[in-house]
Amino acid sequence: MQITAALPVAKMVGANRTVLGNGIVHVVGDAKVAPEKEKEVRRKLVEQALSALQSDEK
Repeated sequence: MQITAALPVAKMVGANRTVLGNGIVHVVGDAKVAPEKEKEVRRKLVEQALSALQSDEK
């Protein structure tokens, strides 16, 4: 399982489940928004990652 901004690289190194992050510098977050909004962004990405881990797809 990997949260990344570079999906092709993740696939190349063998990550079986990936979630697209926000960007290269702030993969799990967004420095451009208020702290409260960033917490929502982070929570959404983590929930997507947990959902990917629970899925049967690889």
